[in-house]
Amino acid sequence: MRAYRLLKKLMPSSGGGDDFEKAKKSIRLARYGCANRPFYHIVVVLQRRDCKSHPIEQLGTYDPMENHYGEKLVSFNLERIKYWMAKKARLTSPVAELLGLSGFLPIHPHTYMTAWRNRQNSKTKSEQSETATAAN
Repeated sequence: MRAYRLLKKLMPSSGGGDDFEKAKKSIRLARYGCANRPFYHIVVVLQRRDCKSHPIEQLGTYDPMENHYGEKLVSFNLERIKYWMAKKARLTSPVAELLGLSGFLPIHPHTYMTAWRNRQNSKTKSEQSETATAAN
């Protein structure tokens, strides 16, 4: 039994955090990795706990750094996410955005706003470059 508890403390993906039946839970990103090289685990934790506290369960991973193909890698365990959403676990905004981009949930409004801002910035940059080339 003691070895089992030690394993639970060492391996965050195996869960093992305190799970109180009536306590509010949230699905959030827990930051791991090194300095200047973030890596996130998508975890279920008690809502009022610190983000570095021991998770109840790990539901996926997110690597925000682009690989050499220009991709950001995300993995989800959708069955367990459905389970925890049925248990009324709250989704944080970054997790809801990732689930919206993956097609599991509707697209998050913040994603629409980010895309709109990017389009506006590209329009202004293209207009500035056109006026600069016309002036020369």
